[in-house]
This record gives sequence, C-alpha cells and structure tokens, in this order.
Amino acid sequence: MYIIGERINGMFKNVRAAIEERDKKVIQDLALAEVAAGADALDINVGPAKADPLEALYWLVDTVREVSDKPLAIDNPKWELMEKVIPRVKGNGIINSCKADPEQLEKYLGLAVENGVGLIALTIDQRGVPADTETRVELGAQIGAMAQDAGLPMHDLFIDPVILPVNVAPKQPENLMAALRQLAMLSDPAPHFVVGLSNVSQNCSNRHLINRTYLVMAMTAGLDAAIVDPLDTELMNQVITTELLQEKMIYCDSYLDAYRMAK
Repeated sequence: MYIIGERINGMFKNVRAAIEERDKKVIQDLALAEVAAGADALDINVGPAKADPLEALYWLVDTVREVSDKPLAIDNPKWELMEKVIPRVKGNGIINSCKADPEQLEKYLGLAVENGVGLIALTIDQRGVPADTETRVELGAQIGAMAQDAGLPMHDLFIDPVILPVNVAPKQPENLMAALRQLAMLSDPAPHFVVGLSNVSQNCSNRHLINRTYLVMAMTAGLDAAIVDPLDTELMNQVITTELLQEKMIYCDSYLDAYRMAK
C-alpha cells in the first residue's frame, strides 16, 4: 500500500501557525513522524495561507527536504502555482491533482512527464463527481489512455475515483469499489488507484472507524494508494494486516514491526 501522509497541510491549526511563523521544527517533526509511521510520500498543502502561497509552498518544500527525501505530493488546485513548484521537486514528487477534463489533463500530463514526477488525476469532469460506476470507469479509462499517449509511465499515474461522504452519498462507497475492479483490467500494468480517505467520513460521527473500515474494504477491491493520516496507528495496523491477509507479506509474530522497519 502506497501511503501518502496528509498531515503537512495548512488546514491544521499547528501547521498553519508554523507556516505563518516560519517555524521549521513543527513541519520537520511532522515529516519525520509520518515517515516513521510508514508514509511513502508526504502531501504538501499550504491551505489558507495568508502570505504569498507560492513562497509558502517553496518554504514548505525546502523545509521538508532538509529532513526527508521521500516524494512530495504538491497539493494545490492552481496551475500557475503548480507549474512553478513542481520543478523544485523534479524527479521526486507527485502532482496532486488535476481533473479528467482533456484540456487540463493534457497540461498536467505534460508537466509531469517534463519533470519526471507522478500525477494524481481525478475522475471528475465538467459534470462534477460521477454519481455512478460507469462514468467513473469511462473517465478513468480516458485518463489512462491520455497518460499513455503523453508518455507517462503507468507506475507514475494515480487515478482517484473520488469518494464522497457516506452521510450524503451512501451509494458512493460501493460505486467506487466497483469502478476500481473494472479499471484494474483496462491496462497491464495498471496505474495506481488512490483516494483521499478522510472524504468518506467528512462531517460524520465515528470518523476514525469509518475511515479504517472503508480503507480495508477498498484495498480488497484494488485500491493500492491512499492519502491518510499515518499517525493513526490503528489505521496503519489495519493496512498492514490487510496486506498480510492478501499474501503481500509473509507472516511472523512481529509482522507489524517488520513492515514499519522495511519502510
């Protein structure tokens, strides 16, 4: 399971304060903690930064780079920021993210290929988030075909079928899993499939329980990457145990520790 740590995000109060005060220690401690907990990559999001967002992104990238060489997923919706920041993580980053709109997708694929980075592409077009499985599969297939034409290796492509909160869209969790099963058969090798896990429980009670349960369910349907809080030890334990039961590792009594040491 490819884990993208979500905690370096200006939506969190401590991170927002650290960005405003240029407090490197808070950011670097978070980065090191996420990596120690099993993160394969670190999401970098300035959130509602009051200062210049480009300069804030530069600062975050450079601050994390001082303590970790893990890939950085640059999380920002603005093209004018992304095209400036991605060269700073050249060859060791992920663009997070773009929609399946052909014109936008073509630009972002070009940026990814030029800089040797990965790309998270959402199954969203001008109609919004698909309400059904079929549209997710259609858009996912379009993303995969355009990525191949652009020369982006499948191992650098992350298709996000987009999960909506279960309290407002109860059919979406199953629709997403059905889409994962179909999309995995469209190419060999298949791309990665990723979700922003916390979206499934947004504004719900029992958020941790919902997140943990759905992640295991989605993994059995083919999900192999997720943007999560790796500091949630119980969630990570469930990820590791699911991979054990999928025969992705060999059992030993200390398999939880062995997994983390291997990271």
